[in-house]
This record gives sequence, C-alpha cells and structure tokens, in this order.
Amino acid sequence: MFIVSNYLLAVILCVVTMICWGSWGNTQKLAAKTWRYELFYWDYVIGIVLLALLFGFTLGSVGDQGRSFIADISQVSSKNFWSAFTGGIIFNASNILLSASISMAGMAVAFPVGVGLALVLGVFINYFGAPQGDPVILFTGVALVVIAVVLNGIASGKMSKGTEEGKTKKKGIIVAICAGFLMSFFYRFVAAAMDLSNFENPTAGMLTPYGAFFIFSLGILGSNFIFNTIAMKKPFVGEPVTYAEYFKGKPKTHLVGILGGIIWGIGTSFSYIAAGKAGPAISYALGQGAPMIAALWGVFIWKEFKGAPKTVNYLLTFMFILFIAGLSFIVAAGGN
Repeated sequence: MFIVSNYLLAVILCVVTMICWGSWGNTQKLAAKTWRYELFYWDYVIGIVLLALLFGFTLGSVGDQGRSFIADISQVSSKNFWSAFTGGIIFNASNILLSASISMAGMAVAFPVGVGLALVLGVFINYFGAPQGDPVILFTGVALVVIAVVLNGIASGKMSKGTEEGKTKKKGIIVAICAGFLMSFFYRFVAAAMDLSNFENPTAGMLTPYGAFFIFSLGILGSNFIFNTIAMKKPFVGEPVTYAEYFKGKPKTHLVGILGGIIWGIGTSFSYIAAGKAGPAISYALGQGAPMIAALWGVFIWKEFKGAPKTVNYLLTFMFILFIAGLSFIVAAGGN
C-alpha cells in the first residue's frame, strides 16, 4: 500500500485535506438551487463510500509495504472495527448538523464556527490520545485559530443584526456550535483503530488508513438511515422531504452530491494516511484549517458578505491573517 515516508509529504497531504474539507460545501451550495440539503446528503454519503472503496483497491493495495486492503479489513479485531465504525457515526451526526448550518448561515459562517470549534477541541483530544509535536507551539496555533473564529462570528452578527435573515443565521450558528462539538471526537475513534506507529507492519487486529477509512465510511452510511431520516422528517428549516423526492432527482443533481462526498473523502483519506508520520493531532489540526478555505469561497465566490461595511471587511481580513498564522504554528509544531 502507499505509505507516507517523510514529514514534508505528510504536510502536503494535510494541505490537500484542508482544501478538500473546505471546498466540498460548494457542491451543497450548487445543489441547493433545486435540491434540499437533506436530499443532497444521501448522494454525499454515497460518494464517500465509493471513494473509500476506490482508494482501498488502488492506493491501499499497491506496492510491497503494509497489508493489502482486503487482508486488512479481513483481520481487524471487533474492538478496532467498532472504534472506526463509531467514528463514522459521530462524524455523520456532526456533519448533518454542519450541512444544516450551511443552509441557514452560509459557508463563510458555518465552517469557521463549526469546524473551527472542532479544530480546537479535536486537537486537545487527539494530542492527549497520542502526543506528538511541540505542545506550546501547537496550542499557540490553536489559540490564534480560536480568535479568528470569534472574529468571524462578530462579522456575521454585524451583517444581519435585527433582520429575519439574522434570526436564521443565529439559529445556524447555534447548530454549527453543536456540530463542532460532536465533530471534535470522531477522528480519535478512527485513529485509535490504526497502528499509527507502524503502517509498514501493523499490529494484528489493528487497521491501516485504507481499512480504517472504509469501515469509517460504513459507519457514516449505516447511521445515515437514522440521522438523515430524522432530518428529512423534522427539518431545521422548511417543510419535511420524502424519499420519493430523492428518487425524482435529476442525474446531474445526484452527481453533484456524489462529487461532494468524493472531495471530502479524498481529504479524509489523505489525513489518515498522513497521521502515521505527522501524528493525529497535527494531521487533524491542519485539515481543520478548512474554515479558512470555506470562508474564502463564501466571501469571494458566493458573495455572502456582499455590501458589508468597512468594519466587517477589517474583521474578515484579520480572521484570514490569524488563521494563516495559526496554521503556520501548527505546521511548525510537528517539526519539533
């Protein structure tokens, strides 16, 4: 299987993770023109499972190093299987909430608040689960990201204060906070199922990144029949939607959702692959720089802050600067 051999390559893969995690929301925005996010989300999950299988039978099965994909998932212990599967369940609950918050508050708000919170809590959880990297530099970077998230929230509040749209955005921010809290836990469950210290010759019963990601994707798919069915029947905004509506969707619309899942899946796979060399805390933290990418899309492509006063633009500028500085510290932490 393909294994990362040095820290620089691990960082590059984590940057790709960040771009993918911050960009998949564009597919939801595209589909939202004719398609409710609850329906979009089914295709998104299908895309994740397809990507997990594709990477398993390609990157996870080539070369002489490590175990092949089939051998890996065939020998996993029940403890590690359910650990990775549980990670999928937790992620799915959080991501459905994140998708709901995007539909209410927009990408430039939902991602920095929800995923930013997930970054902060997740770094603590992953670092103390498997310490790697300089903690002072790492947590300094996290602190800068926290300030950036706060500035984004202030900017959003100034844009829509006292309007009906503002009430919807406020609800979206609350949902994003709930999503971020849940999202901070999923990565640790998947990392615990992998032998992070030895991908070349992993311990019996433990998983490689490719097997772990596939089982994780099964957890997402299985739990989606519960979580997304509830979201369809009891939506945060709008009328309930049905499975009949899903099957009436156009092929192009379904493909947009599948593409969203593939984009996110590429990022997540790379994050797990990089975790062996960078460590789970740093790999997770770099990937969760996604709010900066999502905010860029939201501000410059989707014009979610169009017509904003100068104070809002200043806040957004400082947010981007602090995000970049925070991520730089996180990268530096892994080199120590």
